[in-house]
Amino acid sequence: MSRTSSDVLVIGGGIIGLVTAWRAAQRGLRVAVTDPEPGGGAARVAAGMLAAVTELHYGEETLLGLNLASAERYPAFVAELEAASGLDTGYRSCGTLAVALDTDDRAHLRELHALQRRSGLESEWLTGRECRRLEPMLAPGVRGGLRVDGDHQVDPRRLATALLTACERAGVIFHLGWADRLSVVRERASGVVLADGTRLAAGQVVLAAGSLSGRLAGVPEEVLPPVRPVKGQVLRLTVPPAYAPFLHRTVRAVVRGSHVYLVPRENGELVVGATSEELGWDTTVTAGGVYELLRDAHELVPGITELPLTETRAGLRPGSPDNAPLLGPTALPGLHLATGHYRNGVLLTPVTGDAMAAVLAGGELPEEARPFSPLRFPPPAAPAATTPAPATATTPASVPQEQPV
Repeated sequence: MSRTSSDVLVIGGGIIGLVTAWRAAQRGLRVAVTDPEPGGGAARVAAGMLAAVTELHYGEETLLGLNLASAERYPAFVAELEAASGLDTGYRSCGTLAVALDTDDRAHLRELHALQRRSGLESEWLTGRECRRLEPMLAPGVRGGLRVDGDHQVDPRRLATALLTACERAGVIFHLGWADRLSVVRERASGVVLADGTRLAAGQVVLAAGSLSGRLAGVPEEVLPPVRPVKGQVLRLTVPPAYAPFLHRTVRAVVRGSHVYLVPRENGELVVGATSEELGWDTTVTAGGVYELLRDAHELVPGITELPLTETRAGLRPGSPDNAPLLGPTALPGLHLATGHYRNGVLLTPVTGDAMAAVLAGGELPEEARPFSPLRFPPPAAPAATTPAPATATTPASVPQEQPV
């Protein structure tokens, strides 16, 4: 069975797929999205830190530019989205405080501060006492910290719901099913076949299926996105009115080499995360993961053990070889990628939507997105052909030869 063709078919209804669909529809394109549960995916687990500065890592200076461009657009993006959907996204310009609990952590944070300053970023070094003055719930042993007023937050679940509503109001059509196979006609992507056999045709296809993007059948191996799942476990607690305000801003630290963050929402929710585990497709919430998060959070903010634990979740981040997204056309005409955002999917939502809409409407990738073209990764090398050695009197073909260990 075939359905009406669309100009653009987006595979994946997470926040990246939804923002791509919304922005494309605003350009006058007929857009469809296929996903069994639009608005789900990693957004249901993510904490929503918009932390272009405190998420800076060595070797990711190019990604920093894209992160900053997206962070700068967030206030206007949120205002437009909330007007279009009539829904609140939970956006807060509350700032972030990154703190150190021991001498090694303090040295690491000092190095990060130096990198931020070399990169032209604004952050302020504080003593432990100054940190506790800003956040009285911090542990007495805090040795110092970085105050970053430009790192904000949004509620990813509300963001996804607002994007879903904005898409529906913009005329985006939703097909509630799994994309089973990419359709390729005359060496061009032309749609998908759903798991129930339904065929959806489209002039252009966007693969935005998060960590599942590398598993779509029918995609030629040379353009299959090199995306892997990276497991993250997250906790949600509730701050009773008697304890409010528990924290005023996002607080994060490195505790015994593990990153931990606490993100306070205005509605009293406190998000604690997140583990980073290379365990394939496992999404089990483990006792060890919950214990480690609570242990590290308790060292940072001892009073957290008094709060009710209301939810434990595990999700899969879409990681790429260089931890940066894949945006734009592939080597297969008609097929585009919007995936591989790893830990920055929520932050990069505005700039991703703008970049993909520009390409889908017949233009080119904007300058800030060009370094993240899927074409930066060479296609996988074909396995080398091997020629069996000819049989001889001393090495008969029927006898396996000893191999070096």
